[in-house]
Amino acid sequence: MSLNDLVPILQISIGPVILISGIGLLLLAMTNRFGRIVDRVRQLSRDRRCDDNADTDRISAQLKVLSRRARIVRTAIALAGVSVLLAALFIIVLFATSLFHLDIVWWISGLFAGCMVCLIVSLLFFIADVNISLTALKLVSGVRDDREE
Repeated sequence: MSLNDLVPILQISIGPVILISGIGLLLLAMTNRFGRIVDRVRQLSRDRRCDDNADTDRISAQLKVLSRRARIVRTAIALAGVSVLLAALFIIVLFATSLFHLDIVWWISGLFAGCMVCLIVSLLFFIADVNISLTALKLVSGVRDDREE
């Protein structure tokens, strides 16, 4: 394989590399969100354990919502991670296909489709968490939505 053969492969690989970078930023946001959920659970658990006057029903309801949110965000993070893994495999298969003159277009298509499906489902879980957090905020603080007026 010559350099002239390698350049088009590298050009094709740029897209998935940018995808990996973008998903990495998304993972950063998701893990920060997960960390905030965990911190809040720790704080509420400490409040319930140490404060005799604590409203245990309210705290338990908040902990239940936070637990659900943590599971949702964890799933979103896992799916985004699988998406990055599939994008990396996609790049390797592109190189292997060109290097060994393989005819495995279905593998390449499947890896790319799997990457996109995992990313889309991950984003759906992330959006679900945002919606749950806003609903929980309304329930706990009594905040009204402007659209309700």
